[in-house]
Amino acid sequence: MIATIARILSAATIVYMFVCVARVFMSWMPGLDSGAGGRLIKAAADPYLDLFRRIKALASGAFDFSPIAALAVLAVANDLFTRIASAMRITLGLVIGMLLGAAWSAVAFLLSFLAVCALVRLIAYAAHWNSLHPLWRVVDSMLNPVLYRINRVIYRGKIVNYIQGLITGLVVLVVLYVAGSELLSLAVGLLLRLPV
Repeated sequence: MIATIARILSAATIVYMFVCVARVFMSWMPGLDSGAGGRLIKAAADPYLDLFRRIKALASGAFDFSPIAALAVLAVANDLFTRIASAMRITLGLVIGMLLGAAWSAVAFLLSFLAVCALVRLIAYAAHWNSLHPLWRVVDSMLNPVLYRINRVIYRGKIVNYIQGLITGLVVLVVLYVAGSELLSLAVGLLLRLPV
């Protein structure tokens, strides 16, 4: 009986994740939510997504990372329901490990996204592409606050040229990603060994 309910909840969570993803895409293209289907998706997803939009730490400049956090929470719930449905023993260590994994997924996405942006910006700069193009302004608006903080710590306030700052930022982002992944793996392994 519990396994059946867990399977139903798992399926419902997956469907709701697709509804939330559809709502995020609709927000990028104005007018998609004007039809009956769009209004239904908006009414179903907005109350949940709005809970995360209220968290100020998830907004960075022109970008809103709250949908990533919202989807991470749904992924943890789905994982939990799947484990219950498969009659896997649920322990406190498993739940904490799943929560850490979901939190790390959001952070890892952000780190890898910023690292790719830094790499693309580095290639564009080296290739002498038009630095005044609006695309590069958007990329710079995301990267510069992060690069500034990284370079301020690494170089202790010394002025560095743009290429050196980009390379340093890229290396630090990659190191943080790799180190975070390894630490998460170690922490989850330890948590799973905790007694019930």
